[in-house]
This record gives sequence, C-alpha cells and structure tokens, in this order.
Amino acid sequence: MRLSTPNATRMAGVHTNVDGAPERSASGLGQACAEEICANGGNVAILDMNSEAGAELVARLPKGAARFFECNVLHTDSIAAAVAGTVDWIRETGKPLGGVILNRNGDAFSMDDFDFVINVNLRGTIDLVRQCLVHLAKGEPMGDDGERGVVVMVASSAAFDGQKGQVSYSASKGAVAAMTLPMTRDLARYGIRVVTVAPSLFESRMTAMMSPKVKRSLEGAMEFPRRAGKPEEFAQLVRHCIENIMLNGTVLRLDGGMRMPSKM
Repeated sequence: MRLSTPNATRMAGVHTNVDGAPERSASGLGQACAEEICANGGNVAILDMNSEAGAELVARLPKGAARFFECNVLHTDSIAAAVAGTVDWIRETGKPLGGVILNRNGDAFSMDDFDFVINVNLRGTIDLVRQCLVHLAKGEPMGDDGERGVVVMVASSAAFDGQKGQVSYSASKGAVAAMTLPMTRDLARYGIRVVTVAPSLFESRMTAMMSPKVKRSLEGAMEFPRRAGKPEEFAQLVRHCIENIMLNGTVLRLDGGMRMPSKM
C-alpha cells in the first residue's frame, strides 16, 4: 500500500473485505466498491448471503481478483467462517490484507423488530470488523508511516437526519457513526485507520423497491444534484478513503447537500 508515485494506487495487491448488509456486497453499493477496487489492482473478498449473486459478481471481475464467501452477519459463527476463509485465501495469494470494508397505532413498537435492525446494522458491523482486525493488526506495516490498513464502515444520512418511523434505523446507523472516533483511537497504535461513509439516497436494490412518489420526494430534499447517487460515486469515495492516509476518525456525508425533513 505504499505510494511509489503521486498517481500510484494504494490498492494494488491489497485484499479488502466487502460486506454491506443490508446493502449486500454482491450487489448495489457493495458491488460497485468491489468493481472499483479490483479495477485498480486490488483483491476483494465478497461476503454476502446470496451465493448466486456472489458467484456472478466474481465471474465478472478480473480472474483471481475476487472470491465469494457466504456470510450472514446475524450469526457470529457465519462471520467467523467467512473471515477464516478470507484469511486462508490471503495466505494462498501472499498479498496483504488492506481493509475491511437497518407503529403507527399508538402501541409500543416491537422490540423484536428493533433488535433485528440493531443486530444487522450495528452488531453485524462490529462483529465482522472485530474478527477482521485480529488479522489486520498482525500484518506487516507498510510505507513510511507504518500503516497496516483501513476500516471503512457505512452509516447513513439517517444517523443525523432521522425521519419519523426511523428510530431503529437511525439508532443503528448513528451508533456506527459514533463508534468511528473511539475505534480510530483504539486502533491508532496498530497503524489502522477508520473512516465511515454516510450516504443519503443511492441507487440500490433497496431503493428500487420505493414507489416513484417516495423517490421523487426524497430527491426533492437534495440540493444538487437532485437525483439519487450512483453506486460508482459511492465506490469512488470508498477508494479515496483507502488511498488517502490522512482520512481517519471521521464520518463523511455523501448526500448531495440533502438534509432530511421530519417527514416527506
């Protein structure tokens, strides 16, 4: 990951874990990140529940640059198996690991629903990160600064501008944003950076299910450009997070100036 020239990529020959629940890594924003990283010389371990989509994505990427591992972030054992498979693959290639890339009736809302959202967006995130960090911290430091890698997490604009009905989702994404700085401080001794991206409305499988009316109202809350973000635009920022060593301990909003109103 050392820069040999001003234009050299920090991703050449580096392994990156891409997981994106609920934005699956084999599609949408996760897929765009995998394509961007592989296009710039990196290798990607794709963690997803959908084995068919994962296999299709691996087949489209440069030969040998990606490998799929089935993973359900709700289950620690599933994460452990996927991480172990990734580490074994890294040993095969001899390349370093470089980064790790959820009631309107006046009744009390369901804690089961709340727990599900928290478990996927928060617990699933930290569980995957902590298991990857064990291996990342053991890597050889690289470059003049002795960097070992970067953790890029995904929050949401809802972490800051949660709307009505988004208590669970905003809590989960707000927690991801909140743990960015303390995680940065904990990992500084190992030469590992932490950056979180907080996107607003982006084209994805999840937003594709929105009605045209809802999508138009969301786009109307954006300043410029007044449209949903494109997966490749998200991937470009993730790539920059990997390449720019001075990005650390921060949450980057990627939202076209959007500030969500209380309701649409």
